Amino acid sequence: MSNIRRVGIVAGEASGDILGADLIRELKLRHPDCIFEGVGGSKMIEEGFSSLFPMDVLSVMGIVEPLKRLPQLLSIRSQLKKHFIQNPPDVFIGIDSPDFTIPLERKLKEKNITTVHYVSPSVWAWRKGRIKNIAKSVDLMLTLFPFEKKIYDENNIDCVCVGHPLADQIPLELDIDSAKEKLTVYKEYHPDKTTVAILPGSRKSELDKLADVFLQGAKLCADKMPDMQFLIPAANRERYAELQNYMVSYSDLNIVLTDGQSHTVMAAADAVLMASGTTTLEALLLKKPMVIAYRLANFSYKILSRMVDIEFIGLPNLLAGRKLVPELIQDEVTAENIAQSIMAMLRESQTEDGLLTEYQRIHIELKKQAGATAVKAIESRLAEINDK
Repeated sequence: MSNIRRVGIVAGEASGDILGADLIRELKLRHPDCIFEGVGGSKMIEEGFSSLFPMDVLSVMGIVEPLKRLPQLLSIRSQLKKHFIQNPPDVFIGIDSPDFTIPLERKLKEKNITTVHYVSPSVWAWRKGRIKNIAKSVDLMLTLFPFEKKIYDENNIDCVCVGHPLADQIPLELDIDSAKEKLTVYKEYHPDKTTVAILPGSRKSELDKLADVFLQGAKLCADKMPDMQFLIPAANRERYAELQNYMVSYSDLNIVLTDGQSHTVMAAADAVLMASGTTTLEALLLKKPMVIAYRLANFSYKILSRMVDIEFIGLPNLLAGRKLVPELIQDEVTAENIAQSIMAMLRESQTEDGLLTEYQRIHIELKKQAGATAVKAIESRLAEINDK
């Protein structure tokens, strides 16, 4: 095993920050003197990572939205390229954010810096022509999910499926009573009531599109089941304040707004209503019935909907290869559809265990010790390259 002394990492999202921190922990165990630098969030920084730019600057979604920040993004990427060429790492790892990281990886690979991309771009779903650029940009692709590996094998790109760290961290059997006990600090919370967790997203743009209609749907559910309560975990202080403003119009609903604690909130809930994203995987691993909603700016959605070639957008359905849970997309995201879907999932969870069985199968499939598996794959690829 060759010694890894310097690692460059760029992560552009909160989910990437989690993966990056997990990776850094494993690398430090095997390479204690290693230096880590690039772009990362608070979790990576806690592990000793030096972030050259704030990660939030890279956290943009859609098609129109990134264009507004294009000059700033291009400037940051140019500065990162210059930095890593002048201070070559033993390996550079781009975590997700492919439109930002893969062009950077290509420039570094051209300078004989070994490049790894962690989290497959959705080439299996849209813009499949990107696979040719990926082949020129990365020495190793690390995927989270088994179904993603096929397209890389077909294109002779070195690829390893490492599973997902959340599958390692969340136990196969959940202690629901413990989660409920943690929430009893909130006087409004009643552990015996039917509970729906509401997660409208961690970005302001997601709240703008989903928070109000989610609460409208909750109101319709409460009309049918007056004793129902709702838990909303705010992603941060800004979202907490914004959610409080939304809740003013729904004072008759039994809503408990928490400061974070999304994991505990979902664990304690009977069902979850949520924005599409990585959090849906967490809900799956917590074995929760869920309803997934997805909304973009209309112009972005019109463009993307013509480019996407997949049947599902939610991770639970993609991983199962069939429709496990309801998906409401764009104009389908209405209060009526939300309420109907939530009530249906609550009924299903009480009458059959098919959903739980499939969740358990997927959990076991993804439980691969992701960080350690990723580090071993990186070490192996570095050894192959150094031997040439």
